Order: sequence, then C-alpha cells, then structure tokens
Amino acid sequence: MQALGREAQGRLKIGRPVATIDIGSNSVRLVVYEGMTRAPTPIYNEKVLCGLGRHVATTGRLDDDAVERALRALARFRVLCGTMGVSDIFVMATAAARDASNGPAFLEAAARTCGQDIELLSGAREAQLSALGVVSGFYGPDGIVGDMGGGSLELVDVKGTRVGQGITMPLGGLALQDLSGGSPKKAQRIIRSALERAPEYLENLHGRTFYAVGGTWRALARLHQAAKDYPLHVMHGYVINPEDGLDFLHLVEEVDTKTLKDIESVSEARRPLLAYGAMLLEEIIRLGEPKEIAISAYGVREGVLYEKLDGAAREQDPLVSAAGDLNLLRSRSPGHGEELWDWTNRFMESLGLPETENERRLRHAACLLADIGWRAHPDYRGEQSLNLIAYGAFAGLDHAGRAYLALSIFFRHEGLNPDKVSSRIKALAGTRLMERARLLAALMRVAYPVSVGMEGVLPRTPLTVHDGEVILQLPGEMGALANERLTGRMKALGKLLNLRAGIEIEG
Repeated sequence: MQALGREAQGRLKIGRPVATIDIGSNSVRLVVYEGMTRAPTPIYNEKVLCGLGRHVATTGRLDDDAVERALRALARFRVLCGTMGVSDIFVMATAAARDASNGPAFLEAAARTCGQDIELLSGAREAQLSALGVVSGFYGPDGIVGDMGGGSLELVDVKGTRVGQGITMPLGGLALQDLSGGSPKKAQRIIRSALERAPEYLENLHGRTFYAVGGTWRALARLHQAAKDYPLHVMHGYVINPEDGLDFLHLVEEVDTKTLKDIESVSEARRPLLAYGAMLLEEIIRLGEPKEIAISAYGVREGVLYEKLDGAAREQDPLVSAAGDLNLLRSRSPGHGEELWDWTNRFMESLGLPETENERRLRHAACLLADIGWRAHPDYRGEQSLNLIAYGAFAGLDHAGRAYLALSIFFRHEGLNPDKVSSRIKALAGTRLMERARLLAALMRVAYPVSVGMEGVLPRTPLTVHDGEVILQLPGEMGALANERLTGRMKALGKLLNLRAGIEIEG
C-alpha cells in the first residue's frame, strides 16, 4: 500500500514539538505544542488533578498522597514526550510547591522523575507569565489579568504588550477551602480582607476588561454558557456581562452544584471549588466594576512560550499567523490566500468602505481560510468550513470575530442568502460584521471562478469600483471565463452594493 512509510503531512514542518508541564496547586498538566510559533497549536493536552495544594494553607505541607499522584503523572508525561519526539520541555511549579515546607524535597524528586529542571515561580513571576499568556492570546488586551489557581490568585495590569507589576494572594480554590474550613461566610471574609489590601488593581479595573485565567473560572464559564444555551462552546474569548455574571455567580454559591445545567462537564474533583471561584469573581466584579469578564484559555504555559519568541515573532498577529498555518496545511494553492487578500484590499480601497484595523485583520484571516474546506463533499463545504473555523484553535479572536470568519467562508460556498445560516451565529457576529461577511463572500464568489484557487491569476484580474460600477477586468486570453456563472456572481455582488456590475475584457 502506498500510504505505508509516507511522512506525515498533517503538521507544519517547523521543527520538533515543544512542551510545557505546569505543576500547579490543583492539577499537573502537560501540553505539547506543534512547535515554537506565534500561534502554537496544542497537539496533546493532559491533566491530572493531584490536589498538591490541599491543606498546605493549614498544615504547611504537601500531602503525601498528592505528591505520589504528581510524581506518577510526571513519569507518564516523560514517556509521552519521548513518544512524541518533543525537543524542549519547560517545567514550572507554582504556589503549592513554593509555600510548602516539603516543597524543595518534592521539587527535587519531581526533577528526577521528569528528567528536567523545574522553575519554581514566585508570585510576581507567575503573575507576569499569566499576563504574557493573555498578551499572546488576545488582540490588544486592556485590563487586569486574574489567574486563580488552587493555591493563589495573581493580579496584574496589562495594556497591549505592556505588563505591569503583579501581586499574589492566597486566594486559590484549595487555599480558600482549607482556610475557611468549608464555611462560605468565612471564605467571603477572607476574600474581602485580601482584596482590600490590593486597592490599586481593582481601582484600575474600572471600565476595563477582567481577563479570567484558571480552570475553576473556565468551568464556571462553561456552566454559564450552558445556562444561557450559548451557541458557541469555545472558552477562549467568551465574554460575560458583569451584571448577568453577578446573578449567575450568586446562583452557583447558593444552590447544590448537582442542579446546575451541564455540571457533568466539570470534573468531580473541581466541583467543590466552584463556589469559591464564584465568590472571588463576584467580589472582584463588585469592587472593580469591569466593563466585561473575558475568559482566557491562555495563561502561564502560553506566557512561557511567548516569552521565548524573538521580537519579530512576538509582533506577529496570532490570528493571521494561525490562519496562515491552516492555509498552508489545507488549501489547494496556499499562495492564493495572500493574493486574495491583496485583491480584496484593492477592491475595498476603490469602494471607499471604511474598515477598522480589527476588521482588516479579520478579512486577512478570512482570505487565508477561504479554501480550507475544498476536500469536503461540495454539498457540505460550507457547513464543514463553518464548524472548522468557529471551533478552531485560534488566538487573538473574540467570538464575534469567530462568527464573522465562519460566516464569510460559509456564504462563499453556500451563497449569500442570510437565511441559510442559524440566526444565533448571525447574532454573535452582529449586524455590521454579518454584512461584512456577506460582502467578502460575494467577492470570493467572483474570485474563485476566475482563479480556481490557483496562484498567479488574481493579480492579473483586478476587481474595482469606478463611477458607480463594479468592474472585473480580464486579460484577452482569459475572456472565455466570462460565462453565465461569473456574470451571475458579478450581478449578485452589484446587487449587494446597490451598484451596476460588469466585466471588461482587454484587447
């Protein structure tokens, strides 16, 4: 059989995979990434809930059983990294290991077990890396990053690529459970007392975004999505309105978690911590008055990788970088994506339609993703492309942007009728991005019958607006392309813009 012995083409040829191992207070997690890039894609992700931080706040020691579970997890992770041919493994330990009296002995055993040096993060260092993770994962972040682990909470200000000085407090889920003795009222007093000692962070949060990092807050967001019957089950970039969030968080604190919708999606080991995460986030909302809470799947691990990139790589747009990677892996002719971007740039300039910087980068990404569904059956290319994009592992992208990208490629394949797609994903995009998606799709529906997705054609066939008319120019030798299909798509584009449309054949 020909397939035997072939080199795998499903991954980018960017060197060997890299991995991070995060020895946290609640879990020990391995994430293996495709390579060291601006938009690293995980190829394997596994966590073990060891509970290293349980009882550290009151006993001062790591529990022996938790240590044993963590060492077993590290031994397994070492074998997995060898199997996947990982080149570099970055191992870090956080609050439990730094606060426990037997932390040094554990770290020595852990280093022997995983065969790697372990960086013991200070609270300030952990805050910095969490913030760098948010810088890596969001477009133009502006607000306060809050990383809630099992043992501690880190707060740090971030604006663009600038990261402020962080602070750490013993407000992790396991620490609160331990210090309060399971009493909600006592936990709330502990939270308020600690946050009162960090007024500058909460004052600086007013009217800005709170970036919630950590497994407990992600679990709460997942339950919030279920309660709202939210259509896009992606955690990263999910935004919660503070007013709505307060009602939901209060519900989590008051009811038996077994009654919450989709509680099965949360591991049993994490469920007792949900109330503490809800209390802490509720207090941050009340004191800080943020404009929104944005859930981040990016944190310390991604911050470590981002920190190791060179300056030029850091400056890349993570969304465009990820879209370019997918274009390279899945398009018929990858160079066509950038040509499509240039071709639509020329059209947009001639049309004089204003775009924000974010809208331009979204259009760029959409052009790179335009052909990723070509291997699917023609009847399902629109649907498969929509799902692949809407649920793709993209950074630097909010949910409205995801909807725009998915809709652009859906309409490219299925036609411009907005009734063909769910009203819920249209609502995610909003009216402006929805109409921009239809316009870009209309442009793509002209481009592809001309270029058939191949490089070198679009630069010779400009589409521009002159004197109230949309004109597609074809070289004389390509005049036969002007059939009923192409003419019909030009008319559809003109109708969308309320302009006349025509094809000019040179010579």
